[in-house]
Amino acid sequence: MCGITGIFCFNSVEKVDAAVLTGMRDSMLHRGPDGGENWISDNKKVGLAHRRLSIIDLTTSAAQPMANEDGKVIITFNGEIYNHLGLREQLVSKGHFFQTDHSDTEVLIHGYEEWGIDGLLEKIEGDYAFAIWDENIKELVLARDRVGVKPLYFSFQDGTFLFGSEIKSIISNPLVERDIDPQAMFHYLSFLTTPAPMTMFKGIFKLPSGYYLKLSSDGEVESRRYWDAVPGKTDNKSQVKGLSEEQEEQFYLDGIRKHLINGVEKRMMSDVPIGVFLSGGIDSSVNVALMSKCTQRPLETFTVGFKDYKHLNELEHARLVSDKFNTNHHEVLIDEADMISYLDDLIYQQDEPVADWVCIPLYFVSKLAKEKGVTVVQVGEGSDEQFSGYGSFINYMKLEKKFWNPYRKWIPKFGKQIISALANKLSGYYPKWEFYADIIDRATRNRELFWTGATVFWDVMKSRLLNKDKFPVPVISKELRDSGLINPDYYELDSFNVIKSFLAPLYKEHPGTDTLNRMIYNEFQLRLPELLLMRVDKIAMSVSLEARVPFLDHKLIEFTMDIPQRFKIRNDEAKYLFKKAVRGIIPDEIIDRKKMGFNAPMAEWLKGDFGKKVRNSLFSSKLMEKGFFNKNYIEQLFSDHFTGKKDNSLYLWTLFNLTAWYDYWIVGDAGVK
Repeated sequence: MCGITGIFCFNSVEKVDAAVLTGMRDSMLHRGPDGGENWISDNKKVGLAHRRLSIIDLTTSAAQPMANEDGKVIITFNGEIYNHLGLREQLVSKGHFFQTDHSDTEVLIHGYEEWGIDGLLEKIEGDYAFAIWDENIKELVLARDRVGVKPLYFSFQDGTFLFGSEIKSIISNPLVERDIDPQAMFHYLSFLTTPAPMTMFKGIFKLPSGYYLKLSSDGEVESRRYWDAVPGKTDNKSQVKGLSEEQEEQFYLDGIRKHLINGVEKRMMSDVPIGVFLSGGIDSSVNVALMSKCTQRPLETFTVGFKDYKHLNELEHARLVSDKFNTNHHEVLIDEADMISYLDDLIYQQDEPVADWVCIPLYFVSKLAKEKGVTVVQVGEGSDEQFSGYGSFINYMKLEKKFWNPYRKWIPKFGKQIISALANKLSGYYPKWEFYADIIDRATRNRELFWTGATVFWDVMKSRLLNKDKFPVPVISKELRDSGLINPDYYELDSFNVIKSFLAPLYKEHPGTDTLNRMIYNEFQLRLPELLLMRVDKIAMSVSLEARVPFLDHKLIEFTMDIPQRFKIRNDEAKYLFKKAVRGIIPDEIIDRKKMGFNAPMAEWLKGDFGKKVRNSLFSSKLMEKGFFNKNYIEQLFSDHFTGKKDNSLYLWTLFNLTAWYDYWIVGDAGVK
């Protein structure tokens, strides 16, 4: 994994300034401490840059930016291509000459020459973000991997196009003025993150997962989605035709095991030391078990726990797995003081707020891994989404069956409106009812029940939190409109428009998709790529550590999206099918224990002195002067949390992340005051 950035003066008098390009590149030194290079075209209209974290082919011949033989195709690439050796053989057989020993970067160059961008993206398997400049047709192509493991940001600035692995590389360019995008902020308050292609920075965007973007020298911009986590990509349906229920389940169990093993084996590809984060849960334990079969040396495993709130620790289960598979196990324990000391760095490394406090323990376990000499780790993200590992999934499905469907079917429209109005009013007196008021409102307005597992402020709460009349009328740039990446409805103050944009094509192109797969599909559009995977990328790469996600191998995803929900969940048991698939691979004690999840004691921390400091920091933020927020409502959130009336830690942490980001990146000041 590395850091990429670049400048394309496609329709301006500007030319690439080598010093500016270098500054953009070196703002991401942490992403690539092993080297940094630039490439600038002869006419100074295109500049590509790269920070290198050496993982595959450590020689200098594999440095980037890299060009083909005649220097007409140049690439800057972040990530790994796991099937690059097989593709290299195909390309050699077609007459391509390779200058490196086994660089996966060079496979991308020759693959692009041989198959074009569409053919290349269809063939490669991996986690990637790259930019290719094609001098032959004067065109720049950007691509992000299928699931969104690697980030890629971009901005149009008066005829100049900027891009980078991190937003800080873009705002390092003096052409960029920093400001908040209020509409993006509105959606962040719904989802803990901003939906692609939005970011919290006005005029800066992120390429959605599974997309590529083309930009020509005459300013023509085009985007295309080349992959999506939709059902129907496998021949599962024909394979299970005529099978009994028991035989069909066995088919799915065999397929899951096969794809899991392949996904882990692919991601063992490395010329540097590799390890694994081990929480003691099912997913990380499966990683350890399968990785152990791929190496002759003991695995390096890493676990984080808490000194002050030991009930959140999973240290004993992690040690059990470590002993079972004979790993070199390492642990780090943190407390509130450690968390506070890290906050300023957290705001800096995130670029835009990612309101997930898991980032804090994630940093300390990443730092531990790097200190122990590991450069690559495997992590367990993506398993809970595919196999319904969240209890909330089952609760939503129960709610749909027992309330949602009957309510929408039997209650007349005027009755729904009366009930919704009463529920809304009641929730104003009893905050614990806000969830139910919002569910009733969704049913009344015929909206989808499940939006995402990462819901922060429900609509009824945002109506009290925000002053919508203070939000300015948005302006969407011509280039962004022309790209086809942005749905104009995203700029309305209604986060359901984001969810609707995902589900409308799914309903149309894949009618009859079951409830669980609709929920999983939503997670693959927003929460997984823009929250969970971004927290892993930002935090791990802040210490120059590459994180790989075997559960998100696209072939496994395609297989699981064609498994009906009745097999994934049985008798209200979350992760039923997955647990059965891995039984015998890891100890039963790990499979059968109650799920804890990776967490941090933020609710407790926010009740003490830290909470008072967060309150002072939040209310003194310059963002509070813009009139977006109802300060009395926020004050009530703090009061209810301090007195124990209601756990408001998620809301307070979300708001604190936002204001701290604004003060650091927009105003130039940050920290808990």
